[in-house]
Amino acid sequence: MPNLGNKVIYQIYPKSFYDSNNDGIGDLRGIIEKIDYISKLNVDMIWFNPFFVSPQNDNGYDIADYYNIDPKFGTMSDFEELVAALKKINVGVMLDMVLNHCSTEHQWFQKALAGDKKYQKYFYLRPAKKNGALPTNWQSKFGGSAWEKFGETDLYYLHLYDKSQADLDWHNPNVRKEAAAIVNFWRSKGVQGFRFDVINVTGKSEQLIDSTDPIQEKSLYTDTPVVHKYLKELNHSSFGKDPEAITVGEMSSTSIKNCIEYSNPEENELSMVFTFHHLKVDYDNGQKWSKVPFDFKKLKQLFFEWQTQMDRGGGWNALFWNNHDQPWALNRFGDPIHYRVKSAELLATVIHLMRGTPYIYMGEEIGMVNPKYHSIDDYVDVESLNAYHELLAKGHDSETALNLIKAKSRDNSRVPMHWNSSSNAGFSQHRPWLRPTGQDTINVDAELDHGEIFNYYQKLIQLRRNEKLISIGHFRSLLEDDSQVLAYERYLHENKQDQQMIVLNNFYGNSTNIVLPKRFQHKNVTTLLSNYNIIITRLSERITLRPYEALVLKF
Repeated sequence: MPNLGNKVIYQIYPKSFYDSNNDGIGDLRGIIEKIDYISKLNVDMIWFNPFFVSPQNDNGYDIADYYNIDPKFGTMSDFEELVAALKKINVGVMLDMVLNHCSTEHQWFQKALAGDKKYQKYFYLRPAKKNGALPTNWQSKFGGSAWEKFGETDLYYLHLYDKSQADLDWHNPNVRKEAAAIVNFWRSKGVQGFRFDVINVTGKSEQLIDSTDPIQEKSLYTDTPVVHKYLKELNHSSFGKDPEAITVGEMSSTSIKNCIEYSNPEENELSMVFTFHHLKVDYDNGQKWSKVPFDFKKLKQLFFEWQTQMDRGGGWNALFWNNHDQPWALNRFGDPIHYRVKSAELLATVIHLMRGTPYIYMGEEIGMVNPKYHSIDDYVDVESLNAYHELLAKGHDSETALNLIKAKSRDNSRVPMHWNSSSNAGFSQHRPWLRPTGQDTINVDAELDHGEIFNYYQKLIQLRRNEKLISIGHFRSLLEDDSQVLAYERYLHENKQDQQMIVLNNFYGNSTNIVLPKRFQHKNVTTLLSNYNIIITRLSERITLRPYEALVLKF
């Protein structure tokens, strides 16, 4: 089993990384052309969002063919060349496996529509209720009912996401065999990493029933006990045969107890889990389409709870702030206007020094922020467009609705990578599929020339490789009641020696004084990292942290 603790994974959204053929869409050859940059990143593996054949109703998460590259992104030979080029610089490949659902254009669904009984059993097909109502009252996560008419029949098919994404019925052993075959095909191409999209909603019951409320509804199909059985089986029949495999499950609305079981090595399920509780602390009453200041106390509580309990239970976290489904963390938890650099470095420090495997989303390492769009016409994301119309239907005026989309749209982080300050951000000579903004000041060329965020990430990556305290140490929360500082300790007892490290992070734009726990006072320390480049060698009772200051001290 690989040492997950000293690994760092970089996420590339291929559609937005680099466009090699100037059609406005990023592609595999574009990634190959940026191998020198990837080498500078000094990461261990790259997670690629889907580039399989897809009608792109949900940006590639609606897969019509799991075995082929969508021509928009290139060819299989491009992919093979990319794997080989990355291998030369010791970077592994992680692919996105979207196995809870497939596109309604997939041959399985098309054969089912044509009346093939074998393939009809691949999906959740149900008749209407006796009173003519839909099979259940479940709602799609993209808005509206989770049921759609199944062709010209009297049946409906289940889609927890877009209506073009039909849920697969994992009760059917043939579906599970297909899933393993897909993983094994890509393993044969040299892939050793797999990220499983919304994998914990595969455990829906065979008998589907109405829900009583939206919270209870999720429990009808999320984290059910059978998911663990499915994952053990998939592990055994595919990636588990490779001792170096690295897997991560995206866990929707999950629990710590389940995540320990998903990721504890003794369970033979997955290497680690993505969880999202910490990215909902700026939701008003749990509603994504809202705009309120983030709840710092709640953020701390969630981090501390997950870190401590996953440590005790032998589970493993994937650590992240940003991905293709989230607005930029800098806009949510930092200050992109007055302290963009310092708050970017602070956010990186917080998660990179925790227990788990850190993920860096492309552009995070140069401090990218949400685009400045002025019209709903600038957005393309299906979830955002649906939400905009729902907000209008609920009585919001167009300005308010647009402001909520600006704050929370998935398109925020899908904007093409800023390579330089040109009008298309150096991404393409053609108008990009999504318009970049702000590249005049935030871009790779400028960052590598005179920026400090990229280099700061390099220090964090090197620290993780050099310090066992970070890669295998335990976690203990500090200063739990402080309203401004998130602080924690990493500790390790090895070779009859105790090692300790404290990580201090001021989450706000004003300085603050903290009283250190007595056991750290008047101790000699080594400053491992400071985003203000200060060096402390001995502590007193108190310490002052400047705006968005991050400080890492080893005893």
